[in-house]
Amino acid sequence: MHKKRLFLFLCLLNAAVVVAQPAKPVIDAVRKQYAPDARVAIFRIETDSVGALKGKTNLPAAKQALTAQLQREGIAFQDQIEVLPATVLGEQTYAVVNVSVANLRSQPRDAAELATQALLGMPLQIWDKERGWYLAQTPDQYIAWVDFGGIQRMTKAEYDRWQQADKIIFTRPFGFCYSEPTEQSQTVSDLVAGDMLVLEKEAKQFYQVRYPDGRTGYVSKKEAQRHDRWVASLRPSEETLVSTAKTMMGIPYLWGGTSVKGMDCSGFTKTVYLLNGITLPRDASQQVHTGELIPTPNKEFSQLKPGDLLFFGEPATPEKPERVVHVGMWIGNNEFIHASGKIRISSMIPGATNFDEFELNRFLRAKRMLVKH
Repeated sequence: MHKKRLFLFLCLLNAAVVVAQPAKPVIDAVRKQYAPDARVAIFRIETDSVGALKGKTNLPAAKQALTAQLQREGIAFQDQIEVLPATVLGEQTYAVVNVSVANLRSQPRDAAELATQALLGMPLQIWDKERGWYLAQTPDQYIAWVDFGGIQRMTKAEYDRWQQADKIIFTRPFGFCYSEPTEQSQTVSDLVAGDMLVLEKEAKQFYQVRYPDGRTGYVSKKEAQRHDRWVASLRPSEETLVSTAKTMMGIPYLWGGTSVKGMDCSGFTKTVYLLNGITLPRDASQQVHTGELIPTPNKEFSQLKPGDLLFFGEPATPEKPERVVHVGMWIGNNEFIHASGKIRISSMIPGATNFDEFELNRFLRAKRMLVKH
């Protein structure tokens, strides 16, 4: 009797495997086509032992392509895929960052890896919720989890009003918003470069501002500008990129950081360009696919200009693909500035006091983001 039951169990197990296997190649093919980079798209679909398609995606077209292909191939399935945004969110599928720097994590828990950061006033698309955490997508398309305290959720109408309102941008590396138009008053919050708030009124020495959650306060005009005027004044150049980068010297390295409170290598280059009005992708392995390739034959850097990005890592081999793991910015004089331990300047010249042999050895290529047409 025992052997008979075991035989029956094995038969059922084999049958389950047979059911589950046909759909997997189709799922993988659709994922590769529609969501090859899980950092910027959600396609978490699996099939279980009875052929049910389970999981979540924020790509309706990917789900449609998957089910259509399974039907064409005659593969039976049950559609249990949830298309995001999740229904639990109701109409509040948008949000705006409500603190000076919001930490976005790889998983919905405090102990999870810091994936990236988002600055005060930054608009977010909200896709899902788990306990007090929200799955958010930043303007550069990066997707990660933010806790409820870092954002103000909004409906589309509320979000549109925030987007259309006049704003100020904080331009100093670090400072404060005050409860009264004097720096001797209580602080409302800290502020960092790139933070944005709604402009309520403009006085002689202060802007009266409003936070996404309705708090109000005052920001010194010495430390901020009207956003529209700031945008109009932007003239990104080799000189402004280097100048911006050098204002961050000594800021500590922080994995996942993109603010003056701490930065990783790509967070640093991203922030330098952001403060010059240019949006770069989040990670070095994404930034390397943008811009114009600049020749560096035999690691010879004479064609580089200040502001060019240098990428480092492991070259491709027959056994494994290329790995881009670090990025820095050229500043001229055979030097580059990067986040490694802290924001610092390194040289490519042997014998220089700041020569960085490690980075020279793993240099891959250089790209120009400041391309003039």
